Amino acid sequence: MDRRDFLKTSGMAAASFAFAGCISKHEDASEKSIFIKEQPKLRENIARAVDVLEPLHIKEITVAAGPTKPFSVMHVSDTHITRVDNRNDERKIALAADRSRWMNRGEHYLDETIRYANEHGMYMMHTGDLYDFVSEANLDCAAEHMLSADWFVCAGNHEYSKYVGEAKEDEAYKNDSREAVQAAFPNNLTFASRIINGINFVALDDVYYNFTAYQHARMEEEMKKGLPVVMLCHVPLYTPGFLASELENSNGNCGYLTGVPVEFTSKYDPDVTYPVGEEWRYRKVQQHADKATLDFVAWLKEQTLLKAILCGHLHRYFEERFSPSAIQYAVDATYLGGVQVVHFK
Repeated sequence: MDRRDFLKTSGMAAASFAFAGCISKHEDASEKSIFIKEQPKLRENIARAVDVLEPLHIKEITVAAGPTKPFSVMHVSDTHITRVDNRNDERKIALAADRSRWMNRGEHYLDETIRYANEHGMYMMHTGDLYDFVSEANLDCAAEHMLSADWFVCAGNHEYSKYVGEAKEDEAYKNDSREAVQAAFPNNLTFASRIINGINFVALDDVYYNFTAYQHARMEEEMKKGLPVVMLCHVPLYTPGFLASELENSNGNCGYLTGVPVEFTSKYDPDVTYPVGEEWRYRKVQQHADKATLDFVAWLKEQTLLKAILCGHLHRYFEERFSPSAIQYAVDATYLGGVQVVHFK
């Protein structure tokens, strides 16, 4: 039994987050959505009122992808929930106290976003960093929220981070928590696809700035379906404008993008020195694009069925054309109150 199933049977999610009687049937039973209009009363504690916070900043975009009927999704990212409890050691409790100093609004804004999306009959899509670090309380919180709306998601680097920046983050590091993390989410976090109203949404894991040959092969199979594709990933893919903007924001330190040509990543970390044994800390090492990634990004640019890329990671809005057929949209961080509604027409 995974974490979400446990919460369903235990009633924890129903008590804390679920909406009452609001799931309606679609024409396709595999494409459920939630419509508050059919049962508008929410459970009282779905969103905590915080008077000092600004309202949600909702950016609206339109993607001409040719769905079988128009629909909208709520795109959120980088919520960075920071829950801990008595199952955690003092080190993690201290980490939560430190990180929550500027990320303590994420859960409030996420609840407000879910309320808004349900009231407007929208699907929910999250592009990573739902929580800030792995803890039992954060995993429970993630699983509970996944029961409160109709979600499709991809992972962020913080989904697997145990203490935030304390170790080399690679596939071996990810494997330490992969099973527990996966159990909290509704779809496979390495690669998943879901068709909604004739649009093929495909979620890929690029949390450590690379794609794999396996993901490339899977994406080729998805393209063979002949449907318009919208890709979800946490880290934005390289485009010149994204890179120039991130280099400006980081004072030339790095780009925080997947698939950046080596001629640029080799120049990351100017005048930065780390001790022997901690070379993994260099951004030029962390964000180095391997051949499989560069090949995948080059191939993806040629796919005319690709209509948009939804991503996060940058904690701000940014958009730029990725290919002749697709624009890449990064959304602001949820903990800052930023979300975007994507209309498909």
